Amino acid sequence: MATESRIGRRPVPIPKGVRVEIKEGRILVEGPRGRLEKPLPPMVEVEIGPEAVRVRPREVRKKLQRKAKAFQGLTRALINNMVIGVTQGFTRSLDIIGLGYRAELKGDEIVFHLGYSHPINFKLPPGIKAKVEKGSGDVQVRVVLEGIDKELVGETAARIRRLRPPEPYKGKGIRYTGEQIIRKAGKAGKAGK
Repeated sequence: MATESRIGRRPVPIPKGVRVEIKEGRILVEGPRGRLEKPLPPMVEVEIGPEAVRVRPREVRKKLQRKAKAFQGLTRALINNMVIGVTQGFTRSLDIIGLGYRAELKGDEIVFHLGYSHPINFKLPPGIKAKVEKGSGDVQVRVVLEGIDKELVGETAARIRRLRPPEPYKGKGIRYTGEQIIRKAGKAGKAGK
């Protein structure tokens, strides 16, 4: 038997109201908030019990045991995130900092005004909901993203952050809530000339 991953050997508990199944090489998880489906990574066996899901590495050649162990941990983490997503969901928030920078929600689009000569219309992908809130202190606006797919919520937040990454001198731009930006000192004027 292949050695097991530390994370991968832990069972994923199945809460009440959640259904986990495998169909045609895909993992399906259905719960109160919705349904998620992902491809099943290779080199693993998934055993679905009444209260928990267990992931085991398949018997493979010695050269591939390390890879099988990695896929075991990955599969366990994916299933766990899917179960959390369909029961609780995931959120990610971004802060917009800068004078005159703002955002407004219009249907399934967020319109950003980020100091460019034109507004930026950002279409939200299906499965992602957003709220635009007034910030406090340096934060002009806070954008809160919600969804059941952790990967999609994170990727959407990263795409929004790339619209205007925080600059290192004044810290203006879009950053994750709680993100620390390392500031650079501005150029000092030439004295004595």
